[in-house]
Amino acid sequence: MPEEAGEQLGLRTLEDISALILQSHDLQETLDNIVNLVAKRMSSDVCSIYLLEEDGETLRLHATRGLSRLSVGITMKVSEGLTGLAVEQRGVVATDNAPRHPRYKYFRKTKEEKVLSFLGVPFFERDNPMGVLVIQNREARTFTPQEISAVSTIAWQISSIVSNAKLLDSIRKKEEERAFYAAEVDRLRKNGVLKEGGRSARKSPSSSALTGIGISPGFALGKVSILHHRGPSEEAVLERARPRSEELNMFHQALEKARIHTIYMEKRMGEILSEADAAIFHSHLMILEDRGFIAKITALIEEGLGAHRAVSQVVEAYVSAFARMEDPYLRERSADMEDIGRRICDALNGHSSHRERLRDERIIVARELLPSDLAIMDHGKVIGIATEKGNQNAHSAIMARALGIPAVFGVEGLLQRVGVRSEVVVDGNSGCVYVNPDQSVKQEYVRLQGEFDLKQRALEEIRDLPACTPDGCTVTLLANIGLLSDLKVAHLHGAEGVGLYRTEFPFMTRSSLPSRQVQAAVYRKVLEGFPGLPVNIRTLDIGGDKGLSYFPHPKEDNPFLGWRSMRLSLDREDILREQLAAILLASASGKCTLMFPMISGVDEVRRIKAILAQVKEELTRDGRSFDARIGLGVMVELPAAVLVADMLVKEVDYLSIGTNDLIQYTLACDRNNPRVRKWYDPYHPAVLRSIKKVADAAAGAGKPASLCGEMAGEPINAILLMGLGLRSFSLSAPNIPRVKEAVRRITLKKAREIGDRVLAMESAQSIREYLEATQRELGL
Repeated sequence: MPEEAGEQLGLRTLEDISALILQSHDLQETLDNIVNLVAKRMSSDVCSIYLLEEDGETLRLHATRGLSRLSVGITMKVSEGLTGLAVEQRGVVATDNAPRHPRYKYFRKTKEEKVLSFLGVPFFERDNPMGVLVIQNREARTFTPQEISAVSTIAWQISSIVSNAKLLDSIRKKEEERAFYAAEVDRLRKNGVLKEGGRSARKSPSSSALTGIGISPGFALGKVSILHHRGPSEEAVLERARPRSEELNMFHQALEKARIHTIYMEKRMGEILSEADAAIFHSHLMILEDRGFIAKITALIEEGLGAHRAVSQVVEAYVSAFARMEDPYLRERSADMEDIGRRICDALNGHSSHRERLRDERIIVARELLPSDLAIMDHGKVIGIATEKGNQNAHSAIMARALGIPAVFGVEGLLQRVGVRSEVVVDGNSGCVYVNPDQSVKQEYVRLQGEFDLKQRALEEIRDLPACTPDGCTVTLLANIGLLSDLKVAHLHGAEGVGLYRTEFPFMTRSSLPSRQVQAAVYRKVLEGFPGLPVNIRTLDIGGDKGLSYFPHPKEDNPFLGWRSMRLSLDREDILREQLAAILLASASGKCTLMFPMISGVDEVRRIKAILAQVKEELTRDGRSFDARIGLGVMVELPAAVLVADMLVKEVDYLSIGTNDLIQYTLACDRNNPRVRKWYDPYHPAVLRSIKKVADAAAGAGKPASLCGEMAGEPINAILLMGLGLRSFSLSAPNIPRVKEAVRRITLKKAREIGDRVLAMESAQSIREYLEATQRELGL
């Protein structure tokens, strides 16, 4: 196989698999086509797909290219053979001489006695194994890391296909169950067993604030614009259907208009925010091109329904099915289906999807805000958003945050209280909405807005000035970012580079692991966004409270103490190597450094450096250019890393203290658990002494130490941290101006006095009281 075969296989095969899904009529045909394609691309004698039965113990051969056709359907226990071993180990099994492996088992029907090499890659649905993709050759063959990585990516693609097939089957069964129970209820009502229930009386309005979920921070006071969603008109749905050919033609024309409009919205949001933030509309486009979705609608039209009614019924079935799911992310996808259906109905009704521009600034009030609503709004006139439905997982919530519009979702009874002449206060920080607020509430929010504006103007004046103390100490203020749209926010607030780029976000917005080319393209954009300025790219940090829907992850009693972050990356070297290669490929586009999370000792660092050296050699052989002198750093987040900080700093170019995890691991306190939240305290003496120890270790080695985390976002904390010896902070970009102002007002001598005083204190409470008093004294 050529040297670039692994890379080519990963890219070309995934594109062709996507095409096969559209060409295949069902799951079995898709799997048959995939094994034929992969066997050809891998130059392998055998390619097979085994799926795990519902009992979780039995593997069944569903598709094969190279084994006897009679073998399709054979079963084996997970405890049997190399294929079963891949499921048991939840990882890749590879050997160039399968018959000599202690777990080898011969199955007569397969006629695989002439096969020597074996590669088995399991695939998962979330934490649960689904099956195994197997590659075999007659001759001995050692599979390269690139080949294993490519086959792993294909396996995840298969898991998505199988998962979607199961999901659609589940939807079909739910529809059948719902129809059965609806018929039963009807029968019981006709027989007088059930009686119609009366409607509950509407509660009288309360003068207190309505509460919901704070989606996007900030607040707004103003008049409302009530958003009413158009569905198919009652006349259109009940209208007698035209001849089938006309209805089908109407539907296909509307479908094409909906596709064009979706492409327009993807382009518009890509220009306003970023391609990554606009990806939601690409997923909408995929649904509008999905053969199964289209077939359901056309089948109803063929049965005699009008196009409007057919679209409404199919979309409603999807919306209901998603809305009943337990997973909150999947549940919110019902809004996407509703959005897609409305777009087709608008086209069928001849309605324009482009809304009139708002004449003046308004707060948008709606039952639910769909992604397309936000895409076509005049964002310059939208000062706030309040809705009855929706939560943090909604795509419209993600977009509102990216646009920086204060928003509150999930406000029950909102539309009952609001009229076209209403005035509303939206507080995205607290999740409160005031409808027709009294004068005292309005005055308070006007005052807050005035103070905020004055402060912003003052901070704007120092945006491009250095964070330098009156006695000449310069502090570097960097931004924490995760999305490409964060680049604009970071520049707006005067960030001097990126102290923490969280690479897991590009992984979380996709349905499978991104290739090195896809990753490199994203990293390159981040680096190009800060020409000449430092950008610290942190390798993948998943596990704990961050998961990937397509990545197999075991169920753990203590996930924060389990298989996460660097531990996961070192166990799955194929993923780490791909990411390191991607970062290196992008490194020449800017001032790039590599940062590794959750490090506990020098052995891990040395192993990472050895892997990085191998990746560099591979890229050099392939003639790919990169920054060979790329800087390396580790995040100090574990007490173990604090204790050996003087050893770690000798292995790398810098240390970065991750306070969010350092606090929770030092104090054995889950920061997401409300029962123990009060013990999560950045002012605990153990935490502050740990920070001081790391700063001293870096200074002793003549290397920089930075701090990233929420702690550095408060001005008084930044002054304290300066006093403990730190000169570089990475924080949420909107906090940079406030911290810069504090640094420019306080001398380093004063900061050191504060730091020394705090280190001598014995309790978090006394430290907090002292810092609050100091903050008032200094006017911070």
